[in-house]
Amino acid sequence: MKEGLLPIGKMAEINQVTVPTLRLYDRLGLLKPRWVDEQTGYRYYDVNQNARLDMIAYMKELGMSLREIGEVLRAEDLTLIEIILARKNEQIHQQIRSLRLRHNAVERAIASIERYRKSPATGTIALEYIDRRYIWGIPCRENSYESDITSYERALTDLRRALMEKGCPQAHSYNTGTSIAREDFACGRLVADRVFIFADRFAQEYGLDATVVDSGMYACIYLDRYDDEVPCARRLLAFCRDNGYGIAGNYLCEVLTEFNVFDSEHRSMFLRLQVPVHFLRKG
Repeated sequence: MKEGLLPIGKMAEINQVTVPTLRLYDRLGLLKPRWVDEQTGYRYYDVNQNARLDMIAYMKELGMSLREIGEVLRAEDLTLIEIILARKNEQIHQQIRSLRLRHNAVERAIASIERYRKSPATGTIALEYIDRRYIWGIPCRENSYESDITSYERALTDLRRALMEKGCPQAHSYNTGTSIAREDFACGRLVADRVFIFADRFAQEYGLDATVVDSGMYACIYLDRYDDEVPCARRLLAFCRDNGYGIAGNYLCEVLTEFNVFDSEHRSMFLRLQVPVHFLRKG
């Protein structure tokens, strides 16, 4: 009976699969051997069964599970194959989307660390051109500038909860910031307006109605302690007034990066305070 048939080892070799794989396919009903020696239990295959192995390998390459392959082979229905492949296609698109968003998050983290390494010394005030950005956030429930960092922590928790409700992964909630309305900051009133994330590359992916922050010249100051923001913000406003710069938009406090890996007791942040300015004509 085994004349002209291939022993399981040879069948595995010519099809570049393992013997345990062929045994599994037999057990699942995907590919039954042509003949089994009743005395030894040894399996033998017909060379023509290579076509079935090729089909199984092809469907696995398309991302189909062995269970789904078994359903298709038993049903012998092209419509079922189409349905399963359409489902796999959507899963692949979701995986690509997830990887792209994770890639963007990694790129932002790298850029933030690079900005930290190349930034001016803490407390230095400089004029910088900053390109257009997009932000998405929520109103602050309390004015964190009249309290300690606990108030900011509550605002950050609210923001991350809102992002989770949008299905946005937590990886996108680390490049955060807070804002003060232009009118308040220009008058020297430090009143927290919104807490937000920079959503440049992924806002549309999650249906975030992002707000545009226009490009332009910004007066900036860098600092590495949350507690220094209030005095540094006042220094920034004084700098603008002393140089005759008009306040052109909302004040932003941007968390460039965090180093909590080095300090488990406190939130260690590197901040860039910034306010868009326009240059008033003299005379």
